[in-house]
Amino acid sequence: MTPPPHRDADSGRPISRKSLLKAAVAAGAAVPLLSSSPMALARDSAGQGRPLSQTPACDDGDGPTHDQIEGPYFKPDSPLRTNLVDAGMPGTPLTVSGYVFGRNCAPLPGVLLDFWQADDAGSYDMAGYTLRGHQFTDARGAFALTTIVPGLYPGRTRHLHVKAQAPGEPVLTSQLYFPGEPRNATDSLFDAALLMNVRGAGNGKEGTFDFVLDVDGAPGPGDPTDPPTDPPGDAWTPGRAYAAGDRVTYQGGTYRCVQAHTSMAGWEPPHVSALWLRE
Repeated sequence: MTPPPHRDADSGRPISRKSLLKAAVAAGAAVPLLSSSPMALARDSAGQGRPLSQTPACDDGDGPTHDQIEGPYFKPDSPLRTNLVDAGMPGTPLTVSGYVFGRNCAPLPGVLLDFWQADDAGSYDMAGYTLRGHQFTDARGAFALTTIVPGLYPGRTRHLHVKAQAPGEPVLTSQLYFPGEPRNATDSLFDAALLMNVRGAGNGKEGTFDFVLDVDGAPGPGDPTDPPTDPPGDAWTPGRAYAAGDRVTYQGGTYRCVQAHTSMAGWEPPHVSALWLRE
């Protein structure tokens, strides 16, 4: 007889295998964990009187995290940082954390996450890199971002922009949304599957979201520490899959790849020290 699925104590909704694995990863247990009790599996609850739509679970047949348009405000060459808040910056403090999984629910280390957003007044910095930054998931596939709640601007609800790329895989471009926003109902781009779980935390807010990328989910090497390989001997080219250790030339310089990725315009070797080391 097949046992009934575990259910969230608050919502009564079945708990997915992704949630089981997420709880195991957070507790430091070995992965996979398929038969554990449902203790602390609902680490986030809606707090709005109804369950929030979760990002599609990697084994529930719903597919990976939804993509969305980039919009007009993306800028390449963002700095490597997890804290986007400058001294004296107005706005409600916000932390966003979570995990990145592959299709088979394996957590993915070394995933590049590039975030950008509006400030408290609803404006994007196009002259500099205020409220812009990229980071990598750690060995557990986890990430954490310190920022502020973005302001509103005409035609849109509150949202964060993100690009996510597992080593050597295509880039996912998406947006994250806030529950309970009046403009969610009128924003033509809003997608309930991209709602974060958000709760109050002191004078600020805490949000959580777990990405599922359309990759096979085999854990990568984690930190970019792979030793060099034989140089390919050709020029850097956008749209190419580079492995850690590959060498390229660009504008007269020689660079070694320190993190596997698929190249794209804006991530040229001189501009992304997290991906390329000048030799």
